Amino acid sequence: MTSPMRRVGDVVSRARLARGRSRPRGGAAHVPVPRPPVRDPSFRRSVALFRAFLHEQDDPESCYSLLARDAVDQVEAYDGPVAGRTVLDVGGGSGYFTEEFRRRGAHAFLFEPDVTELGEKPPDSAVVADGYLLPLRDGVADVTFSSNVLEHVADPETFLSELARVTRPGGLIYVSFTNWLSPWGGHEWAPWHYLGAERARARYLRRTGRPAKHTLGENLFAVHIGSTLRQVRARDDVTVVSARSRYWPFLAEAVVKAPGIREFATWNLLLILRRCPT
Repeated sequence: MTSPMRRVGDVVSRARLARGRSRPRGGAAHVPVPRPPVRDPSFRRSVALFRAFLHEQDDPESCYSLLARDAVDQVEAYDGPVAGRTVLDVGGGSGYFTEEFRRRGAHAFLFEPDVTELGEKPPDSAVVADGYLLPLRDGVADVTFSSNVLEHVADPETFLSELARVTRPGGLIYVSFTNWLSPWGGHEWAPWHYLGAERARARYLRRTGRPAKHTLGENLFAVHIGSTLRQVRARDDVTVVSARSRYWPFLAEAVVKAPGIREFATWNLLLILRRCPT
């Protein structure tokens, strides 16, 4: 009997083959063309996202639907329309990003390591899979997408290597994460993480009456912008297209270039990477 992982791997491969057959004879794969520099997003957009984050716990549908639309807008700003292309959403939780990619015509597939995060109605073909070892062949994706996952993995470098492996040469890799010294670095117990993780978790328990979801060193890790940028720029399998604050309405790239300040002011780092030719 064929395993679910093998079946999804075959589906991803068939999606790429079908996309190739739909091209005119002699047509080429999607080749990124030079695009104008991406402008800093509007102040109104940043305010809307911030307001949505304030209601993440009581209205996750509105919060994550808005975030998904915004993230796919960012992907298309750097790489053109996603329609007809193969997209992998790695660590995408209950599938808001996957569904948004599909609404825009992409062949999108969700890979999530935690079955409890999938919710009651995950997208069709969702797979429970570890981001360190995706059940896929090399180079199957046009776009590999990972939103706010890197701070939840113990070995970010290995995780990034796997994202690069499954992305075709010339393909786009979208990675964002909330760094530890960001005001939101402690997640539900922020900003009290500045006083220490255990103290912040204890405060959260006293205030809410329930234990915090995240524990430093178990499912949340202190990932920093400077060290992450150095690791990514030293790689030979990707090039950095952009490193910017994901949510800032101005100076989104400039703030990332300021050592020290960036660890506090960036809030959430967005990396746009391009897979190098093999």
